[in-house]
Amino acid sequence: MSEERPNHCDGFARSQAIRRVLASGRKPVAREWDSRMPMPAGMGIDRRRFLTGAIGGMAMVYGAGRVGLTDGMLGDGIARAATLQKRNSPILVSLFLQGGVDSLSLLAPAGDPLYEKLRPKLAVAPGSGVPFREDPSLTWHPSATSIANLHNAGKVLVFPGIGYTDEDMSHFTSRHYWEVGATSAELSTGWLGRYIDVAGDATNPLQGLSLDGQMNPTLATARHPVAAIDQPDNFAVWVNGVWGNAAEWTLETAAAIGDKQRSWHDAAIRQVAGAASEVGIVRRTLKPWSHLSGSADNSTNPGAIYGSSVSYPASSNDDLPARLAGLASMIAHGVPLKCVALTTGVQFDTHSSQTTTFDAGVKLVSDSLAAFQADLETRGIDQRVLVHVWSEFGRRAQENGSDGTDHGAAGTSLLIGSRVNGGMVGEFPSLGRLDANGNQVVNVDFRGVYASLLEQWFHHDARSVIPGARRFPRYKLIA
Repeated sequence: MSEERPNHCDGFARSQAIRRVLASGRKPVAREWDSRMPMPAGMGIDRRRFLTGAIGGMAMVYGAGRVGLTDGMLGDGIARAATLQKRNSPILVSLFLQGGVDSLSLLAPAGDPLYEKLRPKLAVAPGSGVPFREDPSLTWHPSATSIANLHNAGKVLVFPGIGYTDEDMSHFTSRHYWEVGATSAELSTGWLGRYIDVAGDATNPLQGLSLDGQMNPTLATARHPVAAIDQPDNFAVWVNGVWGNAAEWTLETAAAIGDKQRSWHDAAIRQVAGAASEVGIVRRTLKPWSHLSGSADNSTNPGAIYGSSVSYPASSNDDLPARLAGLASMIAHGVPLKCVALTTGVQFDTHSSQTTTFDAGVKLVSDSLAAFQADLETRGIDQRVLVHVWSEFGRRAQENGSDGTDHGAAGTSLLIGSRVNGGMVGEFPSLGRLDANGNQVVNVDFRGVYASLLEQWFHHDARSVIPGARRFPRYKLIA
């Protein structure tokens, strides 16, 4: 789906444009860049540093000198990781709803006179959606019925009023904070990337998989390899500082050269060639899907294309259903995944004509996630997977004069899966106690959720990943 929609604010469009420039390896021009903006995680490497020595850049990413890759090691790492998957190793999927989703429409105090006063046009009507199980005074948006049904089945944990103290309501900055797991502009690794660095495998790039077709900053690592694909037939190992066609050409060429030079008499060349050759092995790991996803026309049912009996929603302009269907297939076939990150094509920066984007977007996301959960259950792998759904902030309580909503503070986040402690964390923020800017008050800290996920899902001490983890509350996430 196109990211350029008429109800965007200039800040959102600018943020998206700058991130695209950075992801391509280029630097934004001075008039685009504000020095106060944090550099997105994993995107601070000068492209020329790679282009001056392609194979050397490849080795740097895979650490031929840093982690001591030797001939066959990467392929062995994938095989070993795939074996470990049989032990029900957990997988966390991070889904970003870009733009700042309106939490007061997603889960609404329908019928509340104050709500109707603040939202004379956009208020969710009483009885129009599924009542919220824990609090009947709240109603799910009619477009979120699939999520509501999962919640009623105990498979969704809801965090209303999630965020952080003194929220920065900039798309660029707030999104960065969520990606790195701290309110810090300096961090250059994602929170899941840091987890992979301390608990992952130096020989398995599939442990961190971006389904955005380019590096998702949440997964940006400092030491261990991660991978980026669009769908399973479009696999590309992440080359630090290089994306798109240049990375694709580099990987194919480097693998071919590596195949021929891995037995070279010079030890240094042999080591670098071996690493490059193994990149090709990683790419070939996903070859079984190459004849499937190339035909994954989203106007059909992606589930059927990926061998599932579950119907995913048809969408001719958004890849989310096909990416989730492909992900379910990869998990079922033992691809050694640990952390997966992806971003919705639809955007939720709804400053005007909100219902035009919000209603259809929420329905697509809701139906796609419900299909993914059903697919996992049908394949018997649902106990291994949690999906964390988040957005950079919420929207202001009062609608604006353009049938939309402006940037707010407290948002809503979801945790979906068969093993979640289904229900609600915290309290729904009162509309009678807004802050000085007219925003709902945050009552759940997103960093506490991250710390709880690390400790309860991955059984890993959050202090090695989340800065200042000791001071954040923990929430019971797993049943």
